[in-house]
Amino acid sequence: MSSYHFGPDHGPDGPGGRGRTRTPYADVDLPALMHVADRFTEALHAEYPRLVSNGEVVQRELARSAEDGLPPNRGRIRTALENVAIGAAAGTASLIFTQQLTDALGL
Repeated sequence: MSSYHFGPDHGPDGPGGRGRTRTPYADVDLPALMHVADRFTEALHAEYPRLVSNGEVVQRELARSAEDGLPPNRGRIRTALENVAIGAAAGTASLIFTQQLTDALGL
């Protein structure tokens, strides 16, 4: 299991005494998230073929993150997910996966 933690750890005695500082994706299980992104793109193929490129953006950014070890480009992912959220109807698998990815990445 892989998880990300970028940024400093601040204990109780750290700067400002605010305790541990974490990024929104500190506990992301990247392989699991990539699996969700794959299923997201499959759902887009079935439900909204015109929005498939947005699913591919999410897949590409997560794959790039896995390759270079850096956090995923949240701006690109956010834009892609927003595009789907605007175009997908309530109750569709595409919208459900959009929400799952948004929550997992803290967007």
